[in-house]
Amino acid sequence: MTNEAAETGEAGRIPVVEGFARRGTRSVSDKAGSGKAGSGTAESRKAEGKALRVKVPRAEHRTLVLDAGRPDAVRAVKESNRGRVTSLTPIRVGRMAASPFSFLRGSAGLMAHDLAGTPVTGVAAQICGDAHAANFGLYGDARNRLVIDLNDFDETVVGPWEWDVKRLAASLVLAGREAGADEDTCRRGAFDAVGAYRRTMRLMAKMPAADAWNAIADEELVSHTDARDLLGTLERVSEKARKNTSARFAARSTEVTQDGGRRFVDAPPVLRRVADEEAAAVATALGEYLGTVAEDRLPLLARYAIHDVAFRVVGTGSVGTRSYVVLLLDHRGEPLVLQVKEARASALTPYLPKAGFEIPESVHEGRRVVLGQKRMQVVSDILLGWCTVEGLPFQVRQFRNRKGSVDPAALEADQVDDYGRMTGALLARAHAHSADPGLVAGYCGKNEEFDDAVADFAVTYADRTEADHAELVAAVRSGRIEGEMGV
Repeated sequence: MTNEAAETGEAGRIPVVEGFARRGTRSVSDKAGSGKAGSGTAESRKAEGKALRVKVPRAEHRTLVLDAGRPDAVRAVKESNRGRVTSLTPIRVGRMAASPFSFLRGSAGLMAHDLAGTPVTGVAAQICGDAHAANFGLYGDARNRLVIDLNDFDETVVGPWEWDVKRLAASLVLAGREAGADEDTCRRGAFDAVGAYRRTMRLMAKMPAADAWNAIADEELVSHTDARDLLGTLERVSEKARKNTSARFAARSTEVTQDGGRRFVDAPPVLRRVADEEAAAVATALGEYLGTVAEDRLPLLARYAIHDVAFRVVGTGSVGTRSYVVLLLDHRGEPLVLQVKEARASALTPYLPKAGFEIPESVHEGRRVVLGQKRMQVVSDILLGWCTVEGLPFQVRQFRNRKGSVDPAALEADQVDDYGRMTGALLARAHAHSADPGLVAGYCGKNEEFDDAVADFAVTYADRTEADHAELVAAVRSGRIEGEMGV
């Protein structure tokens, strides 16, 4: 695909990009129109997985030995802030300082450093890299039906499946503590998550490959994981998610211009308009994006024209990365908003060799994120793609496509274990797209030894995270690091 700047929008700030309709027209561009699964029998793969217990006994997964070179919390945060927008890093620090669970959300790299010294079987999977309890949620599919799955892939790599399981388990302990649950309940949430992961892998190992790929339809998830205490919460989240659309965001965040178009309205520090040159660079980069989207989606995108670009702060771990929202309007003035988000190298990459995994060849980081997401989800955003803006890699996706999520730190005590089982099952399904479920199931086995070991690890790591969080809070109060709270 090629890019061209032609007629522009307001004050010449937005060039027309080939593949998107020109403003005020209804025409369609010609160009826009135009871990490996194992071999062998199920029994042989199960036996191979079981044999891995000799190399790595399941009970060893409870161990956590921190090396002498481990950075302290403040140093780790400062290092992870490198390359980010400097003016926004205090917001990131403030969000991480809000609670131990929030600290964990922003410290995937620090946990990867710690996990690199823990036992692994060597069985590879496409892992999320940041599979904490808040990174599961609802979103709309191509027909606007709600599906539930992992929904954040900034750190995705091919690596040890155990890292995702342990990050999920530790996050459930921290979320439970923040929700006010007692210690037994918090550990039970982690224990049940690992148990659901193990049982789901066993189930998929027994299924035909095609059935396993799409296992656990969303309507079966609650019954499969015995998560009935979550039904009311899921219904409320679903109702809210159905209203969380581009149209609703645009109605709240834009205004009508004199020429009948729309533009974003500043809402600092979260949303701000950008200079014409910056907006034009983002809009022009979407020409490259069109070459990464499935061809059957190009006629749809050709019916939209780009009207405006703004910078928007997102997330906890992502704060400080360059992230834009792009306003598109169709011939009726109906909006579609795309998010163009900087894709930094995975925070896990430096620690893979210590765990026996190769650092992957250098690729476009946006491509890494998009392909990793597609490999892990059953259904992905139909407009996923990537591009390069002023030399930096970005991922592109729909913004607010009926997204909704459960806040694990706000659950009732009797819901923590239900949520753990649900997320554990979803994580197993995601891993089974790239790792052989027979191998993993053979290793994990029928009893609860693996579940118990990882639950112990989760409690230990939650304690470590609380200490790291306390150190960060103290550093903010003393002025050692700047943090802007409450944003």
